[in-house]
Amino acid sequence: MHILLFVLTVGTTTLVGIEYYASYAGAFGTVPVVIDRSFLVDGLIYSAALLGILGAHEMGHYLACRYYDVDATLPYFLPFPGWPITGTLGAVIRIREPFPTRKALFDIGVAGPIAGFVVLVPLLLYAMSRSTLVHAPMPEVGLSFAEPLLFKLVEWLKFGRIDDGVQLNLHPIGFAAWFGMLATAWNLLPFGQLDGGHLTYATLGDRSRYFSMATVAAAIVMCFISTNWILMTVLMLVMLYFFGPRHPRPLDEEEPLGGSRYAVAVFALVMFVLCFMPIPITALGQ
Repeated sequence: MHILLFVLTVGTTTLVGIEYYASYAGAFGTVPVVIDRSFLVDGLIYSAALLGILGAHEMGHYLACRYYDVDATLPYFLPFPGWPITGTLGAVIRIREPFPTRKALFDIGVAGPIAGFVVLVPLLLYAMSRSTLVHAPMPEVGLSFAEPLLFKLVEWLKFGRIDDGVQLNLHPIGFAAWFGMLATAWNLLPFGQLDGGHLTYATLGDRSRYFSMATVAAAIVMCFISTNWILMTVLMLVMLYFFGPRHPRPLDEEEPLGGSRYAVAVFALVMFVLCFMPIPITALGQ
């Protein structure tokens, strides 16, 4: 099943990658493009970048589980041919037994976002180095992708201030890094079984349930502002229904985390701020 889902996800993400590379080569319609076999290799490169970020995230969790002798599955990649933005819904692992200690809970929870972040940052830097500026008006139809703070910083380092009437022609690997940032931010939301929920419980204990409820409430409000939040909100509501607002307790709750882990928790918060987008995607012309 792991291999089948991975192969299918390679296929769906490669198709999306071909579209991104064709759009990149066309430079907002200023250059004629004929899609040929060479774009298949380009699509595979995009797929490798995207699945590399997602795989690093999940393998971070998996290897931390192995370190603490916690039973967990290998990553399941989730193909999604109906979503032309990425071709995948991401990847997940299943942890099949309780966390032994607070330290184990913290380390397993934070290992995924850090591993994915370490991979996506150099990919974003590379993509921005290959990106160009094109004198073209803002398209009247299509999709507009929000720029998280990390993206804006890297963009500014390469191009400085971008004038009106000039569009960033982003290299396709930049879209892979963009989705990696979105996945990182959403996983770090301080809710229940998400990575951010693990970290909140490990650092704050049972008080973390208040953060979980506040996160769900905020997500419901955001659904009235943008449809971007519907899928994530439904996922959180399902987890809330089945697992309740309280995080499962580790077997040993009394073990202190130590100062170094609180420092890592601050770094996780910084990652969240750098990657978070209130409205990730906006449909133009609607």
